[in-house]
Amino acid sequence: MSNINETSPPKGRAPDDSDDLVHWHRLVSEIGAGIAGPLTSALERVVSLTVSGRIDRQGLRALRSEIERARQVGIESQQMARLASGKLRQSHERVRLPEMLAGVLQHRARETQARGIEVRFPASQAVEVIIDAPLLFSLLNSTLDWALDCARSGIDLNIDVKTWPAHARLACHFAHRPVDPLDDGAAQAGEAPLLDSMHWRLLQQTAHALGLPIERVVDASATLLTLEFPHIVNETMAGVSMVEIDDGFAPSLNTKPLAGSHLLVVVQRRETRSQIRDALRNMGLIVDFVESVAQAVDFCREGLPHAIVVDSALCDERFATLREEIAAEAPLFVFIEIVEDSRAFEMSTVGEARTARIGRESIAQSLPAALLFELSRQI
Repeated sequence: MSNINETSPPKGRAPDDSDDLVHWHRLVSEIGAGIAGPLTSALERVVSLTVSGRIDRQGLRALRSEIERARQVGIESQQMARLASGKLRQSHERVRLPEMLAGVLQHRARETQARGIEVRFPASQAVEVIIDAPLLFSLLNSTLDWALDCARSGIDLNIDVKTWPAHARLACHFAHRPVDPLDDGAAQAGEAPLLDSMHWRLLQQTAHALGLPIERVVDASATLLTLEFPHIVNETMAGVSMVEIDDGFAPSLNTKPLAGSHLLVVVQRRETRSQIRDALRNMGLIVDFVESVAQAVDFCREGLPHAIVVDSALCDERFATLREEIAAEAPLFVFIEIVEDSRAFEMSTVGEARTARIGRESIAQSLPAALLFELSRQI
């Protein structure tokens, strides 16, 4: 198979209007198919359930998975629309690229282990990039989402710096097909939809919003993605040009800096759940609700959200154990506790498992600010 080499358009060249229209027509079609496909399967299961009155555990798990896939496509399409709107206001900050990537991998270790895929990221040279931190965080997660969906074995990540021009590079390499001498090529038909999935479209759009050159090379069995970061700061490297920035930049000014972040809410009372849902409605978050600590433990078994909001009434010994286990894996993980008798917002402290507290009466005013503050510290 000949190599497929996809690159971003040259910076500074305005895209042709007809090309842009074709791109968005194709993207809208893919979004429709991505939502309709799993929902059609889910509807068939619901019809079968209606007729038989029964559904086994495996069918219930499949139904949930199909609904989750459709929801994920819907959320990613909203994120792409936000990125393409031209209304993002980015704040250029100094970010240690290897450390942020290592943090993302550490946070998602349960998920990668549950999928049986080894992600290899050897120690790399220190390099700082000048970039909008929340958007970079989103880009790294989208890259991992895409690679996990496509990889058939391990995923290799590497960060290096080329001296001329002075760009940092992030490479992601994986096999999208098993190397099997008995494989007659019949499996190739399903490869393109995976490689060109909604995760890939979101990755592309995020890189474009950040102004990062992106290259994807696909051969018969393997895929190599390279992201370049043109603006770096690294005083320890000889021969690398420096980019002057103001260290006094304010935090990122994105209209929805937490869009796409995943929140688990552990609350039993319906009234409190409604308050939380209303408070977070316009933040672009992925929010899941469970009613007990046991359900939260099951939810976290195959992957961690970015934060957990929990009713103080449920903070028993079992939840304390869950919090300790998560903190051991992801020291910067965010917990926010809803307490009964206070309107105040109490920030988390370094000495405990990063638990912030807000009063039940102030959920609408304090919860969005608490999440923004705590998750920004995580980034």
